[in-house]
Amino acid sequence: MTLPKFILGDNTEYPNAIFVIHTEFPRFIINLEDDDVEWFEDFDVEDQKELENETENAIKLATEFYDNEVAKYED
Repeated sequence: MTLPKFILGDNTEYPNAIFVIHTEFPRFIINLEDDDVEWFEDFDVEDQKELENETENAIKLATEFYDNEVAKYED
């Protein structure tokens, strides 16, 4: 199965949360309500620098994905 890079998620137990799931490395879920990130990867010290670079970019892309999806609903 091929998955999209980003998936929107919600849950009735978290009515104010806006979740974006990133399915490619580094895999994570971000709650855009508070920018809390949950990682699906285990990182070691050697991965730290790559993680820092990838994280900033991936979170930016996740936020842009959400904004684009919401804009489509508003049209």
